[in-house]
Amino acid sequence: MSAQPNTFVVDPAAAGPRSNAQSLSVQWTALQDAAAAVAALAGLAPERPSPQVRNFPALIKDVGGWRFDLASDLIGDLTAMMRPGLTALLAVNARGQDATAAAVTLWREFHHARNSVLALVPAGGELGPRRSA
Repeated sequence: MSAQPNTFVVDPAAAGPRSNAQSLSVQWTALQDAAAAVAALAGLAPERPSPQVRNFPALIKDVGGWRFDLASDLIGDLTAMMRPGLTALLAVNARGQDATAAAVTLWREFHHARNSVLALVPAGGELGPRRSA
């Protein structure tokens, strides 16, 4: 009996497109949760996600190619913006200071950037009917 070392996939890109799509979906959901927390700190009403926001990971996976790759990069950039921003807002709020203005600013920046990411999915019909084997 030969012992083989355990092998783990360290690079998500090496795991294939399905793993990338799952990772993108998890990141997208976490990003929407962070945005909801920022909106709450800004005193904004909870956003009701549109079908485009809700289904974005599946839509961009279907589009694939360079748009999927760019969406993955942009979602990483959005995460890099939101993580320290939300951390700072929570720290300010924990000290009992008003973080509303900063939260509104971060929410607006997020909203504009998210709209740019959502624009990577062409409007319905531009790609033709969905085809599968």
